[in-house]
Amino acid sequence: MNTAIGAILRLCRNKNEKLIGINDGYSGLIKKDFFDFKNTRSDFIMGLSGTILHSARMPSFAEEKVIKEAAKNLIKEKIEGLIVIGGDGSFRGALALNKYSGVPVVGIPATIDNDIYGTDETIGFDTACNTALEAINKIKDTAMSFERIFVVEVMGKKRGFLALEVGIVAGAEAILIPEVESPLTEIVEGLKKEREKGQTDAIIVMAEGVTNRDKITSFIEEKTKCPTRKSVLGYIQRGGSPTRRSRMLAVEFASHAYELIKTAPAGPKMIGLDGERVITMDLEQSVEGHKEIDFERYELHRLLSNIY
Repeated sequence: MNTAIGAILRLCRNKNEKLIGINDGYSGLIKKDFFDFKNTRSDFIMGLSGTILHSARMPSFAEEKVIKEAAKNLIKEKIEGLIVIGGDGSFRGALALNKYSGVPVVGIPATIDNDIYGTDETIGFDTACNTALEAINKIKDTAMSFERIFVVEVMGKKRGFLALEVGIVAGAEAILIPEVESPLTEIVEGLKKEREKGQTDAIIVMAEGVTNRDKITSFIEEKTKCPTRKSVLGYIQRGGSPTRRSRMLAVEFASHAYELIKTAPAGPKMIGLDGERVITMDLEQSVEGHKEIDFERYELHRLLSNIY
C-alpha cells in the first residue's frame, strides 16, 4: 500500500497538485484526521512496508448517517477525487461515499486474500504467498526430522486463493479450501499408503475458512496413527517487505488510478489486472461480482500430489 501511496504522491508533485491522506481509513474521514504529505519523501514511503496512513475497520460505516457525515467532510475539504486502496469492505464504502458526495472515486485492490472480482491479482497477494512459502519450507524441516504430518493454516476466511497458490508451489500433499468439500477420508488413506512406502512426513495447507478446521488435525492423527501438528501462520502473512511483483503492481495500479481520477470518471471505477494488462471496470460491478477459484489449478494440485 505504501508503494501505491508513494507513487501517487510523486505523480501529484510532478504536476504541482495537492495530495491529502486520510488516516485510519473511513474512521479518519469522520474525525477529519488528515495526513500532511508536505515534508514526506515519496521514495521513503515507497520503501516502507504496510501503510503510513494506517488501517482500521469501521462497521458503523454501513450506517447511512455515518456515510453522510463522511461525504459532507469530503465536500468541506474540497476534495476533487478519492483513491481508495483496499478490499471488499473499502470498496463498498467508496461506492456509498460517491453516492452521497458526488466526488469521483477510483479503487485500487489490495488484499492478500486475492478475492476481488475483476482483477487477476491484488496488491500484497504475491508478498503473502512468498511469506507463507518461506514459513512452510521451514516447517518441512521439522516435519521430516520428527516424521510428522503438519497442517499449515494460512489466511482465507471465505476464499482459498492463497492456500491453493502456496500449496501447489510448496509441494503440499493436500490442500484444503472453502470452495471444495475436504476429501479427508481420501487424504487419510493416501497418507497411510505413502507411510507404508516410507514417506513418514507430509504437509497439508489449509485455508482458515475450511469447515470444521479445528477438528481436522486430530482426525488425521487418529486415522493415520501419525503424530500430526497444526501450525497457524496468522498475521505473519500480512507483514514483511513487499516482493518486487507486489511493488510493481502497486505502481502500475497507482499510476492508472491517478490518471483516471483526473478525468472525473462517470461513476466509481476500479483498477484491475487482466493477464498482464492493467484494466478499468465499474467499481459496483466488482463489488457485486464473485471471483471464482481456479478449479483447473486445483485439479493440477491433485495431479501433482502423491496421495490421491
